[in-house]
Amino acid sequence: MDPLRIGIVGAQFAAHLHMQNYARLRGWKITIPAVASRTRTRAEELAKKYHIPEVADDFRRLLDRKDIDVVDLCVPTDLHHEFIIQAAKAGKHVICEKPLTGYFGKDRPEERIGFSVDRTTMLNEALANCEAVAAALKESKVKFCYAENWVYAPPVAKLKKLIQVSAGTILDIRAEESHSGSHAAYSRQWKTSGGGALLRLGAHPVSAVLHLKHYEGMLKTGRGVQLQSVTAEVGQHTKIESFKKESQKWIVSSWDDVEDWATMIMNFKDGSQAVITASDGVLGGVRNTMTVYLSNAVVQVNINPNDTVMAYAPSPHIFGEEYIAEKLETKAGWNFASPDEDWVRGYPQELEDFVECLLTGREPDSGLELAFQTVEAIYAAYLSAEKGIRVELEKRPPLTT
Repeated sequence: MDPLRIGIVGAQFAAHLHMQNYARLRGWKITIPAVASRTRTRAEELAKKYHIPEVADDFRRLLDRKDIDVVDLCVPTDLHHEFIIQAAKAGKHVICEKPLTGYFGKDRPEERIGFSVDRTTMLNEALANCEAVAAALKESKVKFCYAENWVYAPPVAKLKKLIQVSAGTILDIRAEESHSGSHAAYSRQWKTSGGGALLRLGAHPVSAVLHLKHYEGMLKTGRGVQLQSVTAEVGQHTKIESFKKESQKWIVSSWDDVEDWATMIMNFKDGSQAVITASDGVLGGVRNTMTVYLSNAVVQVNINPNDTVMAYAPSPHIFGEEYIAEKLETKAGWNFASPDEDWVRGYPQELEDFVECLLTGREPDSGLELAFQTVEAIYAAYLSAEKGIRVELEKRPPLTT
């Protein structure tokens, strides 16, 4: 079987993350002929670091190449659905970072759309973007892989095995992704990010919960358990007056028209619930956690932090440049030092699954249906927070590509 030929699109954090985790697949399962980025210097830096033969400053140049089978989209969220559609029309399979898409107000470039556009409009247009992606993929008969690493994280994989053998019923899930704030410039405004903490961070636990409820349903009845409704609240905690007066800002505070905190309740058709928390105001490193309360067991999943390695230093300089964990404010005191953060978060497993799917023709564990459901749930939550109501999700048939 010939190796899969992958073109990388984007050259910032996500692209570096993917390249690190393609390492053990290169040369025998995949090749990477080129990288494209609007900023050519960044593409050149990525190419030099990871030994990629060619660079381009236009994504479409990769679509014209016959030596590329799939494009891996590591670009800001506002580019996702347009790039997926272009790639599908060119006959390229797609790997895309989360979330699938959103609402970006392309027709209102001068507005701070997070403050000016009603959430009903946002929900409808976000779903229209999802539908356009699904239609393009179906028409072109190319495969889509949704880069949701929580689905592949070893702690979540173990959780699924425990759910299976316990034969218990999931009653309640509580899941969180939080940290001290993204440093990516695009995340500050709705027009480029499609939302704030709930979309950018909450997409991970929301997708994981949807995945688990589908898994549970398949075990018990052969059909996934569907999400029925959502309720939510959002906030801008960095706009609190007393916080604004503090001279030292330990968390990112430059949010414009997006929320920096959210909580969301997911109500499923079998009567179970999940509570999602997403915040850009949490110190102490990244929190990727989930607790599943079953009828006969409790399982606590700690993706980050986990205590496989705990390290203490009285001063931050003692550990020098050695990596401890993502988004730590200091290396002083007790810290949870991750021996292989990418592995425990599921990145190499995710990319290996995608490569095998594209080589063999099977569907990935994280695909278009999960991507669509995540956007639908989160934008329904934005509507709930705006109106102060429970939002029911409309029934629709499962997507096929």
